[in-house]
Amino acid sequence: MNKISKSEYYSEEREKLSGFGEPDLKAIFKGGQALAKAPQIYGVPTGINGLDELFFLVTSEKGNIVKKPLGGIPAYSVFNITGISDTGKSLMVEQFAVKQASLGEKVAFVTVEAPANFVAISLKLRAEAMGLNFHNFEDNIILIDAASSSRLRDNLPDLLATLSYAIQQFGVKFTIIDSVTGLFETKEMLARAIVRRLFNFLKKFYQTALLVSQKRSGHEELTAEAAGGYAVGHIVDGTMVLAKELIDSPYKAKLYRKEMGQIVRLFRIDGCRMCGHDTKTHFLEILETGLVVIKDPVGGQK
Repeated sequence: MNKISKSEYYSEEREKLSGFGEPDLKAIFKGGQALAKAPQIYGVPTGINGLDELFFLVTSEKGNIVKKPLGGIPAYSVFNITGISDTGKSLMVEQFAVKQASLGEKVAFVTVEAPANFVAISLKLRAEAMGLNFHNFEDNIILIDAASSSRLRDNLPDLLATLSYAIQQFGVKFTIIDSVTGLFETKEMLARAIVRRLFNFLKKFYQTALLVSQKRSGHEELTAEAAGGYAVGHIVDGTMVLAKELIDSPYKAKLYRKEMGQIVRLFRIDGCRMCGHDTKTHFLEILETGLVVIKDPVGGQK
């Protein structure tokens, strides 16, 4: 193939593109350079019984492939937790916040749905149900009240600036947003851009993060689709899908081994870029104490 001159190359490209770009040399890394900057992946305990055992790493030891439990969600991952109402999404992220705060870690909790004082009450109840004294670690949770502040809810740069301040001021390693849907509920066409910017921000600050997102009534219950389409699921590291079903047919009664008229809640991990994970659909239960537990897979034992 004959070598073409730079002017010829640009002349050819002019016919294909609407303009000329400039290379961003800072965005180019050799594999070894990128690996040297990569964080070590480890498990972050969630405080949700049955969930931490569902993630694992596959490594090679003496020529053999070995599967090792991670003991939690992968550190530095950004997970989407989606489902319809009353499936346990907020309870899960509250348990996670309480667990990490009780271990001495700082957690930023961005509340977009309920004012901060109401979320604090809920966190205290979750701690009591987990057998923990909330007052011993209550200040490890830094609440950012985007529910009461329309400036934060409607202006993403201001929200990110506030979150950036909290992360750097308090040494935050874990971030929760409940819910990310509230940041684009009147402008769903912007969902992808908003979630992408959030994702890049959380990665820049090496956060392990959980983003709650709502499903619309037309979405299939056990898919990763949520408000804004598949935008959230495509961008984040993984999705946890929560669902509930009414047992209204003999088929469902047999499948779930439940009686007619009962409600079953279900849980599934829909992909994870950062480590291996269980792919089965599990029963999920909300206990009388308000705690979420992940139970056996549908159709069999673990």
